[in-house]
Amino acid sequence: MQTDFNKKLQQLRKENGLTQEQLSEKLHISRTAVSKWESGRGFPNIEALKNISTLFGVPLDDLLSDGEISNIEQKDNPKNKDGPAVFIFALCDFAVLSFIVLPLYGEDTGSYIKAVNLLHYTMIPYMKVSFYLMILILSITGIFEAVVRYKGTQKLQHKIMVYSLILQSLCILLFAAAREPYATSLLFIFLLIKISFLFKKKQ
Repeated sequence: MQTDFNKKLQQLRKENGLTQEQLSEKLHISRTAVSKWESGRGFPNIEALKNISTLFGVPLDDLLSDGEISNIEQKDNPKNKDGPAVFIFALCDFAVLSFIVLPLYGEDTGSYIKAVNLLHYTMIPYMKVSFYLMILILSITGIFEAVVRYKGTQKLQHKIMVYSLILQSLCILLFAAAREPYATSLLFIFLLIKISFLFKKKQ
């Protein structure tokens, strides 16, 4: 009968006369990591598992149960690694739809400038059309990203994220050129959020 990984690791370590600290040195990891693995409070990644398998001369199938193997495959699936970033991209892009109803645009009344939403914006008609177009394109991109998050390939996820960054950058330039600071600032914040999640994904 197969035992859980934490029990199997502890058994192998003791059979080979190793302390947790000695095992951690051989695996080039911290002793705390070994302690967490043996107590069941943590689980090694696939590289660490390969090192353990090589060190003790035990096949991975003997170290892990079927359920543990399945969990590792899911965690190490590139699509799952990209998933959170794609989901954040989708939220940021779809959130731009709110730019239609939020009072982000300056309307000159003659004596002062008041903030209005896009529905009541009358300053530059052709610019208003451009705003609508960019907002709708970004929102549709957000919907597409949500679909790709669950059904798309890793390659498609990468492509849609790059497209989203380019599109958002163009949108920022449009609103900046129209001198709409509130909308520009919000779009820039969304862009920073996207970039921060890209960096986290690569770590």
